[in-house]
Amino acid sequence: MSELNAEDAKIITLARSSRARAGAAEGAAVRDETGRTYTATSVDLPSLKLSALKVAVAMAVSSGAEDLEAAAVVTPAETPDPSDITAVRDLGPKAQILVAAPDGTLRTTLTD
Repeated sequence: MSELNAEDAKIITLARSSRARAGAAEGAAVRDETGRTYTATSVDLPSLKLSALKVAVAMAVSSGAEDLEAAAVVTPAETPDPSDITAVRDLGPKAQILVAAPDGTLRTTLTD
């Protein structure tokens, strides 16, 4: 992650830590316009299934965030589901989305 700035590396680390702590399929973190971060994992219950990115965006919205600067998802998938990207863009149209492998290696950065 040496090509990342410190704040972007931080949200990947937070997403990775959340995923590991919960033993979840995915971990995510978003950074809002004030620099606050929100972390989440995927939810996989019989009656409720949510991706980590959607949960992180929902947490930011419910905390009063008005915009997102960046989002990170740590996932075994090569790219996030298109609906996850849409959820990030709904709150942060210009937010970059960092996609990392479970070991924290940056796979790609999605921009607007």
